[in-house]
Amino acid sequence: MKHILVTGANGQLGQCLKVLAQSSEHSFTFLNSKELDVTNPNQITSVFKTQSYDFCINCAAYTAVDKAESEVNQAQSINAQGAKNLAEACKTFNTVLIHISTDFVFDGTKHISYIETDATNPLSVYGQTKLEAEQYIQEILERYYIIRTSWLYSEFGKNFVKRMLHLARNRDELNIVDNQIGTPTYAMDLAKVILKMIPTEVYYGLYHFSNQGVASWYDFAKVIFELTQTTIKVNPIPASSYPTPAERPHFSVLNKAKIVQNFNLEIPYWQESLKKCIKALF
Repeated sequence: MKHILVTGANGQLGQCLKVLAQSSEHSFTFLNSKELDVTNPNQITSVFKTQSYDFCINCAAYTAVDKAESEVNQAQSINAQGAKNLAEACKTFNTVLIHISTDFVFDGTKHISYIETDATNPLSVYGQTKLEAEQYIQEILERYYIIRTSWLYSEFGKNFVKRMLHLARNRDELNIVDNQIGTPTYAMDLAKVILKMIPTEVYYGLYHFSNQGVASWYDFAKVIFELTQTTIKVNPIPASSYPTPAERPHFSVLNKAKIVQNFNLEIPYWQESLKKCIKALF
């Protein structure tokens, strides 16, 4: 049995881990941002002193991508400095850190899926702060897993699936960007992979994980409405017609070959996982 600390426990991934923890052989401590502020090194030290943790899963993050452009210090403090603080505590207390990163570390100029060793070039404050977190962890620790993921959704928290269903209740028509390409990822699938990685304590390093397949936000929305039998007109539009404070990569499909090989995974296609999420929502 492993003792596992989960930060940011009220987020999508944290809540998915809570569900899985109910049937897990491991012992979990779930702390939300009020119970453990990752920007406070003293508070982190106090938590690590109360229990000997084998693993720390860092789900704490500033994820408001557009707001980060104007709240740079807050995003940097939580995403980058927070990860650094946790990494230093993990080093001191001999704990393996599992940190969640993002496809936003890339600029989206590739036309084939990104592998872990591809050059990073974030376009946004959010992407930059998440990249800084990766760099801190790699500098400080030898025993870590960094998992980059993309387009995370679940039955918990705020996400694209729930936003589409909410908008559809009040509108007859939606315009959705069709030239940003990536892969929707069900947070429950990511949570399951993390728990599968935990007992191994080998193959440390940087990984990519998303569901299988490729989609645009327009494709994603269309399937959400099909699966929920929602009648609404969905119009494809270019990203240029929907300007946002933060620039997003036009192409950010992640190559999962490394994580599949090292941990013997079978990754579901995004449509199949979306069906499971929709079922959980209804």
